[in-house]
Amino acid sequence: MAGKKIQTSAAARESISADIDGAAVWALLEKHKFAMRMALRVCAHCGLCAESCFLYTARDRRPEYMPSHKFINTLGILYRKKGHVSRQELESMRHIAWRRCVLCTRCYCPLGINIPEMIALVRRICRSQNVLPDFENASGWEKQSHGQSHAKTAE
Repeated sequence: MAGKKIQTSAAARESISADIDGAAVWALLEKHKFAMRMALRVCAHCGLCAESCFLYTARDRRPEYMPSHKFINTLGILYRKKGHVSRQELESMRHIAWRRCVLCTRCYCPLGINIPEMIALVRRICRSQNVLPDFENASGWEKQSHGQSHAKTAE
């Protein structure tokens, strides 16, 4: 009975992420296994990295802009699911990796986590699965995500 449950779970996982190559995602994660696992284990969720992020301070200190939140809610999910995520989940990660982080490398973790490296890995994974940022529709994306547009309009 338990074996059948595992098979059903695997079949469900395959159908959910049919267009995402979970094995390829996992292979990319494996290449950075040490740094990734260390970052996910060491992060104390202290929030000390937040003040070094200009997006966090510019966006009224909303928690979703905290550097730790960004990598835990992208890389953490990818690692926990061993790369087997749905396209919708990866698109959500795309939003975090490109819209909530500019990879300015200013974020500072007192515990030594290289957060920009972790976000860059998420971007690399998204690109490998053809989940790319939609910069042409950036203002619409911001309106959809935050209820208002922060993008400048062309004159």
